[in-house]
Amino acid sequence: MKMLNRITAVTYKECIELMRDRVTFGMVVMLPLVQLLLFGYAINTTVRDIPVAIVDQASTAFSHLLIDSVSATQVVNFTESYFTPEEAMQAITDGKVRAALIIPSDVTNRYAKKLVAASQQGETPQFEYSLNRPIGQWIVDGSDTTIASTIKQLRNMPMINLTDYPKNQTAATFEVVQFYNPEQRSAVNIVPGIVGIILTMTMIMFTSISIVREQEKGNLELLITTPIRSIELMIGKIIPYIFVGLVQMGIIIGAGHLFFNVPINGSLWQLLLVTLLFIAASLVLGLILSTIAKTQMQAMQLTFFLMLPSILLSGFMFPYEGMPVAAQWIAEVLPATHFMRLIRGVVLRDANVMGMMNDSLWLLGFTILGLIVASIRFKKSLD
Repeated sequence: MKMLNRITAVTYKECIELMRDRVTFGMVVMLPLVQLLLFGYAINTTVRDIPVAIVDQASTAFSHLLIDSVSATQVVNFTESYFTPEEAMQAITDGKVRAALIIPSDVTNRYAKKLVAASQQGETPQFEYSLNRPIGQWIVDGSDTTIASTIKQLRNMPMINLTDYPKNQTAATFEVVQFYNPEQRSAVNIVPGIVGIILTMTMIMFTSISIVREQEKGNLELLITTPIRSIELMIGKIIPYIFVGLVQMGIIIGAGHLFFNVPINGSLWQLLLVTLLFIAASLVLGLILSTIAKTQMQAMQLTFFLMLPSILLSGFMFPYEGMPVAAQWIAEVLPATHFMRLIRGVVLRDANVMGMMNDSLWLLGFTILGLIVASIRFKKSLD
């Protein structure tokens, strides 16, 4: 009986402490709720409205009908129009579109219709179609296997606007050419993405714990008495971890190239630049969390809380285009989303950072703004 009373007392004490720990209590409630919303609402393996480009070299009524037929599938959304396939290919490299439909100038001849004479007098003439070769070509960014597989399904699509379209054509409607990953190996898409996931986890956790550790050890009071400024302390805290992040990036990319034959098509200087931008943004995010957390356990919980949307909404596992609009807005706030586009563009497509300026500027702006916010919050905590 006495043992039961002691256990009950300890249990009551733990419940009181849990209720007082608002961060931990919030994690208990929010973590399963966020997971439910992410997996039930935001994650969708059925991809729709993939942004693609059109190169209409024919510009005829038939080519316009062909474009309408493709748009009616709701699989793709023609967001860009170019005059030459080279322009469309550059747009794919820069990440502006995922694919491009090339309609050749002789598309009408490819889809030939000829009149067949009646074998018997008085018999109604019939039309016979000759579809012996594809009437168009898709060029696809094959680095994303899900996107490539979805567009590949359009190869044999019928033209729904033509009621007399031949059902047993001798060739596919479209030819599909995949660049950057023609074999559709999943490792080519996953390995660069792992860099973003690992850096998100380690960089945020390291810096979020560092400030809290100073508080728990009592070193923060010593720092208060020094002439160091808040912004100087924040910068000094993140500099060592920049080199840690670069080492991790080198290990993942190098091992992926060595063991999984993942190509490194882009410049190493471009890769270094985009990685530095993401490391800085992740470290600053960790500093902001460190001004919220009171213990190292809370800092780890907040880091794990951010890991879920970073993995699920950044495009690492599921295509960004398959998410609802609200989930895409949340994804745009996460540094991991922009880094996924940058590193895959540089490593797999040999993209230039200048061509993906929006993502680069967003990471830079996030770093500057986050550093200011962390410094202000840290200064207030000292007061």
